[in-house]
Amino acid sequence: MSTETTNIHRESRLAKLKTLQEKGYNPYPYKFVPNAYAADLQEKYKNLENGADTEDRVTIAGRAMAVRNSGMFIDLKDCSGKIQVFCHKNHLPEEELELLKCLDVGDIVGVTGYIRRTPRGELSVAAEKFDIIAKSLQPLPEKFHGLTDVEARYRQRYVDFIMNDDSREIFKKRCQITSAIRRYFEEHGFLEVETPMLHPIMGGANAKPFVTHHNALDMDLYLRIAPELYLKRLVVGGFDRVFEIGRNFRNEGIDKSHNPEFTALEAYQAYADYNTMADLIPDLLAYVAKSVLGTTEVEFNGHKIDLGKPFARKSIVDLVKEYAGIDLMQAKTLEEAQAMAKSAGVDASECTSWGKVVQEVFDAKVEANLIDPILVMDMPRDVSPLAKTHRSNPRLVEHFDAYVAGMEMGCAYSELSNPLEQRERFEAQVAAREAGDDEAQMLDEDFVTALENGFPPSGGMGMGIDRLAIFLTGAETIRDVIAFPTLRKRD
Repeated sequence: MSTETTNIHRESRLAKLKTLQEKGYNPYPYKFVPNAYAADLQEKYKNLENGADTEDRVTIAGRAMAVRNSGMFIDLKDCSGKIQVFCHKNHLPEEELELLKCLDVGDIVGVTGYIRRTPRGELSVAAEKFDIIAKSLQPLPEKFHGLTDVEARYRQRYVDFIMNDDSREIFKKRCQITSAIRRYFEEHGFLEVETPMLHPIMGGANAKPFVTHHNALDMDLYLRIAPELYLKRLVVGGFDRVFEIGRNFRNEGIDKSHNPEFTALEAYQAYADYNTMADLIPDLLAYVAKSVLGTTEVEFNGHKIDLGKPFARKSIVDLVKEYAGIDLMQAKTLEEAQAMAKSAGVDASECTSWGKVVQEVFDAKVEANLIDPILVMDMPRDVSPLAKTHRSNPRLVEHFDAYVAGMEMGCAYSELSNPLEQRERFEAQVAAREAGDDEAQMLDEDFVTALENGFPPSGGMGMGIDRLAIFLTGAETIRDVIAFPTLRKRD
């Protein structure tokens, strides 16, 4: 719809608004209280015969999605569904019939009347009282074309939700996913906590941060890239099982599975390790799927994936060997690893460590093949500075990533609890940062001090809720599961 056309429609609506106001009518009242919803009425009266009237009276409210015969028939849509409103001079006072002349598609209306089913079989509310309770000044997209401009869908998400039931359903399921995750952890004895979003030191993940400035303290702060280090402080303080669901911010690229701000789950359990988390994560995913979808079987991109079955467990180096044909455990130096990667068709020339070569080859050759649920075990030590060294191989750490449908859903560690080793790992990260790795972590002295107070053996896990929502709803992109995704500024 062109801007000129939009302006014409808006002018018409403004004129109707003025007419209403000149008559002393307020189309923006303070309150309106419905006592029934469309879906409930459709269910309650599903057996009402064609042409039958009832004496049951209800009050409903919703948006007029279609107006026919000068307002005699209105398709009203509320938060639950649709129902028809029948407005006739035999039932409505004259002044309320006059309101229908100022009614437009998109207006929010309130109706009181009795339930009937038309001779053609349409369940209706026969209006005995009619009000416009929010006059819409903007026309909705055309009924049969909808909001087809993808950019407009995300910029005007409220219109997308009005017009697109699929978008509404995806967002509702996303909210249900978060609720199910919360229930799972509460049922398993975890305490939900909140930790800072403004960090004096960037930590908890390898990522590029957003920087902001606090005027009163005259200091720069980082928007949180992960809550990990604060949650671990709580475990040190005696809170044995904690979890947090909240926003993280990473100043990185945008694509189908990445948004600069995203919702993450992290949980920590004292007296546990990554094997404990390897049982918890599949159990959590199955619980959430069952809660939201009613089944553990999920259809995604043509694949039927059952989250109720045991997850496979394979080491990252074994998977690289399987899919890329190279055994990077045989590489003793960075140069040897880069040469092996090149032989497999992967350019790892910019990698600064053996572990990064392993990760580069995995990303290029393995990740997309991991359709069935799998835990990718035992990550390289030099790319995971917060996990314990593997108990049987010092080049690796006890860290796994959970993959479903070719997407990383989450990760888990045996959490590093030795403060002296943690300091060494941080110092190695600082050196990498000074060498040009702007995703490397900083040395957090207070966190090391916290560990020196005694951090019990612990397992920890993290999961991106947005990606889980993509999988469980069948969405095409992360933008579909975020109500208001980050977009480029308009010219």
